[in-house]
Amino acid sequence: MQEGDFLFYDGQILRSNKLLISPNNRSYRYGDGCFETMRLINGKIQLANYHFERLLSSLEALHFKKSGYFTASWLERQILELAEKNGHLKSARIRLTVTRGEGGVYDEQNQFPYLLIQSWPLSSTTLVLNENGLVVDVYKDARKVMDRFSSIKSNSYLPYVMGALWAKEQQLNDAIVLNPFNRVADATIANIFMVKDGIIKTPSLAEGPVNGVMRRHLLQVLHKEHMPVEETELTLDELFEASEIFLTNAIHGIRWVKQLGENNYTNMLVQQLHKLLVKSYQ
Repeated sequence: MQEGDFLFYDGQILRSNKLLISPNNRSYRYGDGCFETMRLINGKIQLANYHFERLLSSLEALHFKKSGYFTASWLERQILELAEKNGHLKSARIRLTVTRGEGGVYDEQNQFPYLLIQSWPLSSTTLVLNENGLVVDVYKDARKVMDRFSSIKSNSYLPYVMGALWAKEQQLNDAIVLNPFNRVADATIANIFMVKDGIIKTPSLAEGPVNGVMRRHLLQVLHKEHMPVEETELTLDELFEASEIFLTNAIHGIRWVKQLGENNYTNMLVQQLHKLLVKSYQ
């Protein structure tokens, strides 16, 4: 995937090969900040309201002081302008990264958000249900904490990064991350759902997962269709006993899991859910 020739940083569109980040940057030093990953199709940000609502609420939780112009509509304009500049309006992956600028732990220069926007071209087949099921396993060397900041897409991403590196070393498609009680939190780049006896289950936000935009949208679709769904605690034993497992995120929508460890899964209900998800965009 090739990054565009241009990016947006702190109010300007600049060449993407320009050095931007100081060694004193708080995100570089401490992971201080958050990010959003969005899908752009035909000049429209998918689930834009959810993305911007999560971003702005994350900034509030992280004690940023926004300027008056820093609104959803302003952010959308900057994204579309950059995507057009890069020739990515048809289909693109957009990443917004917010940092607090420079400073030490106790002597930050200010509390204002510094914004970086990047875009990459994206295949139009990304939202097609994966033909070959994913192969995943459980990453046990880190735990996802359960606190006020667990649901934020924080720049402090170490458990997920290590889980993703481990998955790649094991030739897996993704890794499941657990919370401190050895229950399921989410995967390294996605939320996780399971199906058993016709009931769809996913870890509640109290269990430590990221508050995924696609997770939120799918739950809304399921409630609208009156399909049985629960946000609850999920144990590994329950995952092993499930008939279906699938992952969700804003870029890929739904992807079904074929194998978790030595356990195999089908995708009968996932196919139906994928059709509902595609229909919800129309």
